[in-house]
Amino acid sequence: MLGVGGVGRGGGSWGKTRSSALWWVALAAGLALRLWFLWHPMPLDDDTDVYADLATSLFHHGVYGISDAGPGAGGDAGSIDPTLIRLPGYPIFLGVVFAVFGAGNMRAVLLAQIAIDLLGCWLIASFVREQVGERAGTVAIFVAALCPFTAGYSTIALTECLSVFAVSLAMWATGRVLRAQSEGVRDRGAVVWAACGMALAMLLRPDGVLLSVAVVAAIAWYGFRQGRLRDAMKTVAVCALLAALPLVPWAARNWRTFHVVQPLAPRRVNDPGEYVTYGFYRWMNTWSVDVVSTGNVFWRVGTEAIDVNDLPSRGFDSAAQRAQTAELLAEYNVGHTVPPELDAKFGALASERVRAHPWLCRLWVPGLKVADMWLRPRTETLGLDADWWRFDKHRVESEEAVGLGVVNLALMVAAVMGAVRRRVPWVAMVVVYVALRCSLLSTMENSEPRYTLEAFPMVIACAACGLAGRGIESTT
Repeated sequence: MLGVGGVGRGGGSWGKTRSSALWWVALAAGLALRLWFLWHPMPLDDDTDVYADLATSLFHHGVYGISDAGPGAGGDAGSIDPTLIRLPGYPIFLGVVFAVFGAGNMRAVLLAQIAIDLLGCWLIASFVREQVGERAGTVAIFVAALCPFTAGYSTIALTECLSVFAVSLAMWATGRVLRAQSEGVRDRGAVVWAACGMALAMLLRPDGVLLSVAVVAAIAWYGFRQGRLRDAMKTVAVCALLAALPLVPWAARNWRTFHVVQPLAPRRVNDPGEYVTYGFYRWMNTWSVDVVSTGNVFWRVGTEAIDVNDLPSRGFDSAAQRAQTAELLAEYNVGHTVPPELDAKFGALASERVRAHPWLCRLWVPGLKVADMWLRPRTETLGLDADWWRFDKHRVESEEAVGLGVVNLALMVAAVMGAVRRRVPWVAMVVVYVALRCSLLSTMENSEPRYTLEAFPMVIACAACGLAGRGIESTT
């Protein structure tokens, strides 16, 4: 049995009324914060154009693809090339909003995302309140509603907002599933909602499958701990089946159109048969650990020149290797492309670096990359300079970045303390999901702090449990 039923639930009707009032205050403050972000918009991301083009092509022409005029053309001119580089969840969301509020109405999209994000905050707080108590739930609703990092992405037309909501929904529902399981009963409604969260996560991003792994692992693990493994495995089977069903039409379409087995989306965002610069990616993975390197190198490939002086010192083992790297980049700069011959040279350079420093390339660099994504001041949330430490260049921006960094660090510390002090319910689900996500992030050549956002619902829940200062008996 999970012994949290009566923890922090005292106070009678007055305590509940006061708690409800505080929740509304928190949600109102969260709405004001998100509207502030809406009135101070970030520049449009190139991926937004891709998603909008996919949505318009699908809803207007019945083809899930990119128009030959390129992203942003909306599939209105010329032919449309079918694609599987992006999962259909977010384009369908955009298409529905456009159908209701008008084609290309991004303001309606962002307002819908704000509402969804606030609902996600309510789900996070409800998970904490139901599994821990009123006090912890009240802390959670304030932390979730006022978190500037998730709030900022509610007003950016990318998958992050809906992905965060999917994790919040699955976490809340899984908490109910686990609690019912510990009491020897089955909450069928919660199983369905957990499957909905898992399915939504996978329909939005390929890494959404990590959420499904964490949920089914937690159900099986706690079922084993409680001596109810057979019942737990039945729940796992039902949950996994329901979560996978929405992917069947997508997988069938990919087989029919491209003759490939692709139930999610490819890691390198490439259609079948499309050229991928694997050697260049391997080379970047031997030294790139931060978003500055991503901006100076990764994002420039195919469009801009790359300056060897923008690479950090860890990108070279010697003066000779620096000269070799400069030659390769000079060859790239001629046409801003990485043809197969040049890609092979980058791959050979990567192999040379791994042989010379295996621990550096296979352990230290991935570890630094993960740490940077979790701890770097989230400058992209407010459109601040990624080189946040240059106070002499932009003092005000640097001070704002430091403030964001302190808030981010405080959130992480509170979350870790909550878990270490055994205040977090069903902590195995959190540990599995965060560990899987960190493992994935360690392999990415394009380090971006936003890739940690999908774990923030669990981080916020852990932080709230830590800040509430109440211990629980949990099946950890």
